[in-house]
Amino acid sequence: MDNIRFIALQTAMCRTQKSVSFPDKKASEYFGELTFNEPAMREYLTEEAFQKVMNAIEKGIKIDRGIADQVAAGIKSWAINNGATHYTHWFLPLTGATAEKHDAFIDPVEGGEGIEKFRGIELTQQEPDASSFPSGGIRSTFEARGYTAWDPTSPAFIMDRTLCIPTVFVSYTGEALDYKTPLLKALYAIDKAAVDVCQYFDKDITKVFATLGWEQEYFLVDEALFQARPDLMLTGRTLFGHSSAKDQQLEDHYFGTIPQRAMAFMQEFELEAHRLGVPVKTRHNEVAPNQFECAPVFEEANLSVDHNQLLMHLLEKIAKRHHFTVLLHEKPFAGVNGSGKHSNWSLKTNSGENLLSPGRTPKSNLRFLTFLVNTVKAVYEHADLIRAIIASPGNDHRLGGNEAPPAIVSAFIGAQLTQLLNMIETSTKKVRIDSNGDTELLKDFPKIPEILLDNTDRNRTSPFAFTGDKFEFRAVGSSHTCAPAMITINLIVADQLMKFKKDVDALIGKKVRKDNAIFQVLKKYIKESKPIRFEGNNYSEEWVTEAAKRGLSNHNNTPDALKAMTSKKTVRLFADNNVLSERELEARYEIKLEHYTKKIQIESRVLGDLSMNHIIPIAIKYQNTLIDNVKGLKQVLDYQTYGKLSHNQMETITEISEHVDKIKTFVHKMIEARKVANRIDDIVEKSHTYCKQVYPFFSEIRTHVDKLEMLVDDELWPLPKYRELLFMR
Repeated sequence: MDNIRFIALQTAMCRTQKSVSFPDKKASEYFGELTFNEPAMREYLTEEAFQKVMNAIEKGIKIDRGIADQVAAGIKSWAINNGATHYTHWFLPLTGATAEKHDAFIDPVEGGEGIEKFRGIELTQQEPDASSFPSGGIRSTFEARGYTAWDPTSPAFIMDRTLCIPTVFVSYTGEALDYKTPLLKALYAIDKAAVDVCQYFDKDITKVFATLGWEQEYFLVDEALFQARPDLMLTGRTLFGHSSAKDQQLEDHYFGTIPQRAMAFMQEFELEAHRLGVPVKTRHNEVAPNQFECAPVFEEANLSVDHNQLLMHLLEKIAKRHHFTVLLHEKPFAGVNGSGKHSNWSLKTNSGENLLSPGRTPKSNLRFLTFLVNTVKAVYEHADLIRAIIASPGNDHRLGGNEAPPAIVSAFIGAQLTQLLNMIETSTKKVRIDSNGDTELLKDFPKIPEILLDNTDRNRTSPFAFTGDKFEFRAVGSSHTCAPAMITINLIVADQLMKFKKDVDALIGKKVRKDNAIFQVLKKYIKESKPIRFEGNNYSEEWVTEAAKRGLSNHNNTPDALKAMTSKKTVRLFADNNVLSERELEARYEIKLEHYTKKIQIESRVLGDLSMNHIIPIAIKYQNTLIDNVKGLKQVLDYQTYGKLSHNQMETITEISEHVDKIKTFVHKMIEARKVANRIDDIVEKSHTYCKQVYPFFSEIRTHVDKLEMLVDDELWPLPKYRELLFMR
């Protein structure tokens, strides 16, 4: 019983619930206390500095260096008063994680003493090593210079006694090396385009914000069991594992009572999140055992992206205090649901109106239809790009299963809105809204209620579903940053709105009344984008066939999906809107392909190592025990009795030999295929070779290892099993 698996199991079973110490005050009293938010700015900044920062946040007005010194002094005082000793520029490089380099506030002065210093230049700009982060060839190894620059729209915060300042990250030559830079540009584009269209309906709308509400799914595993699984430690997922007799079949975990250990973890995690201003509101058990979900209230998209990155860090950090490991991989366990990050997107005006909520008058309803139809049209025009930005090795395992949307991108709007759009498409009438906001045409159509939540069901199989007053992009992977999704959705909708305005203005220039011009263009868009709308079961084989008839793409692996990142349509989209240049897009394409290749390469190496050095020796050891048993039976039993009693043992010995032989054969073939792939210099060809020639061996090897798991003595099996990993102790 000295097997590392059993030691890990014994350790896990001895865990007790960690007590959590809560502040002796209401959550509202400590919410955001570690964030340099508006109340903190009012307290620590001069009136001039405060107004300058608010102008930068609300109007995008640049902060001059003189004011930057005042702001830096205020932030330093606030941070030190809250226990900070260091500061860092906190940014989102193309690794998909966060990055930071800490510097101390303390500076030596004469007499061997020190003083805390923090200047405006240190607030607004720093110079990390740009060659050490993925750049897709933009930066060579010897070209180290890069810059981080303060993003005042996302408040600074204190983490582990360090002042974290959200920043962009660009190369010495100006190219974006991060996700925040293009995100801010995309948000500017949607603001301008949406305001221009809103002017048709309401001249008082001068600002439009993209909002995001994410839903983060994750698994919890006892850290001792995690450390006894090299595949989990090195790849984030289990490469082997026979399904447990009971997993999620009874659906008894979903929304069930949260286990005590998990609850203690959640309470401490939420406490830390609230202190950092992350508005986490919801927690519950998910479908698979040991799977959970948390979600915040909606926020402005840039801040929400930062908060999700911060939350993922908090999950992993707080989990360790409770002897858990958080698994953010999209598919850590085969045969049970994986994890996603549903990203709920909408648009909000400076007056607080949601542009995707139907209004109370035909005029506001026409505005709602304008933004609804243009969003659907944008998804139709750029479906391949949408598929590309959520492509990853982890999501390849998850997409298309009975748990997540398929690789085919489609949009769901519900039966009522489908009926309405179909009527508009076939209508021969003209629309005219009089000065009282009335219209004869829209009276003939089904009423659009102000709140659609009870009038259309949610389609959980749809990648991009309208859910009453927002679109839910369900295909984002649980380990992904939300930034690529927000960059893409906001940019494609902005681009589509600009085309819409151009088309409407062209008709107005031909003396067509404004409201009728809007209606004519919407009617055209409804007809053109109809193939992307699907109200049925996206999991079904019938939909795969139907989607092909409609001309929709079905890219079921990452290398194929990523091609859209550098298509002519994508390059034009990003370049025309000044979000990313062709060079920057090509760099991101190369980084994604390289990431995919390295992930499959690592998994292949781990798979081979575990098979040859862990599984096969144990299988042979057990096989030898059976052989000795058979030999012993032969010595003590007569021939006839021996023949009857040894049959099952001989059969098991043969099965083990066959599985061992298959594993060794497939591992050898996989290694040879990997050697061929590694000799390829072109990253596109290399990624496809890993996908088509190396990856297929994974399932072949796993099949035989999982068969051995059911044959070999439980006390000998070296890896914690699914029944042990998936059920909390």
